[in-house]
Amino acid sequence: MTDKPTTPPPSDPETPPAGSPTTKDLFLGLIHSFQSAAMQQMGKIANPFTKEIERDLPQAQLSIDMLRMLQERTNGNLTPEESRFLAHVLRELQLNYVMELEEDKKGAGTKPDGGEGGAPDDPGPPAA
Repeated sequence: MTDKPTTPPPSDPETPPAGSPTTKDLFLGLIHSFQSAAMQQMGKIANPFTKEIERDLPQAQLSIDMLRMLQERTNGNLTPEESRFLAHVLRELQLNYVMELEEDKKGAGTKPDGGEGGAPDDPGPPAA
């Protein structure tokens, strides 16, 4: 009888080496990364590098779209916890995005003379 070297069984992607993040941890981290990026792009939180509030709504929309694409492409392959987390993040981001669009609409109601106005048929504040 010869001693053959034994090879370890192929590693299971769900069971990484000790101390390494699981695929679930990595997936939730990816969602959180897009969430943080979108919140920064909407001006809700400061950029951690510049410590400045920066606003770029088209980029925020792209981050939200990326999460929506992940939701569609992973449909049926997520744990209930992962699915709930992704759905919650998407709802939160979409609501915040709509609020930012509404703020832009309010800001766009500025009259050429610098006065505030609302909708085009809104005469603005009464004259004193």
